[in-house]
Amino acid sequence: MRRVKTGIPGFDELVNGGIPERNVVLLSGGPGTGKTIFAQQFLWNGLQMNESGVYVALEEHPAQIRQNMLQFGWNVKPYEEKNMFALVDAFSSGIGKAKEYERYIVQDITDLNEFVDVVREAVMAVNAKRVVVDSVTTLYIDKPSVARKIVLTLKRVFAGLGTTSIFVSQISVGERGFGGPGVEHGVDGIVRLDLDEINGELKRSLIVWKMRGTSHSMKRHEFEITDKGIRVFPDRIVKL
Repeated sequence: MRRVKTGIPGFDELVNGGIPERNVVLLSGGPGTGKTIFAQQFLWNGLQMNESGVYVALEEHPAQIRQNMLQFGWNVKPYEEKNMFALVDAFSSGIGKAKEYERYIVQDITDLNEFVDVVREAVMAVNAKRVVVDSVTTLYIDKPSVARKIVLTLKRVFAGLGTTSIFVSQISVGERGFGGPGVEHGVDGIVRLDLDEINGELKRSLIVWKMRGTSHSMKRHEFEITDKGIRVFPDRIVKL
């Protein structure tokens, strides 16, 4: 079993050393739970391990993403120049300066074939080992009936290209699921991030709901967001 280490302090211990290679993991959570930070940290740590990556931006402008990552000290520009990192712009539709600065642009995200073609081009160009789609919910939020088809299509593409992938999934505050039955059953792993009020205090926690191909912790663990990213505490169990 080959594993991909996330490099996120404390997390790899929960999945017996890392995510099984080629797995597609659904990273689910409500607003403010740290999903995007987790996903970006996964890519950044990969770059530090000499593993190239692709970030598919569906909800933020690529320029804003680079700036947000820089706040944690994660400067991806040199890696873009070295052809180790690619940012796919599926947000701006090429409007404005993005057309001048971005190399990989999805003009119409409702066209799944175009979306897959652009993402595949980016993955192959940098020989990516890690891919993040943030957020996959954007692709089917107004057409939930095709959610499973979209997720399985992307899963086949990424597994075929040999990448280990994280699909960020948005849920509403208080929602019990992970992003829809079609999505939940179409992925190899599910990690849920939560922000709950416990005894008058907001606490962050995560739980590995499933992870195909490996044993994993069955407990809910506390984590925090620092100026260096996410840190998980395997020995701190949170009871809701």
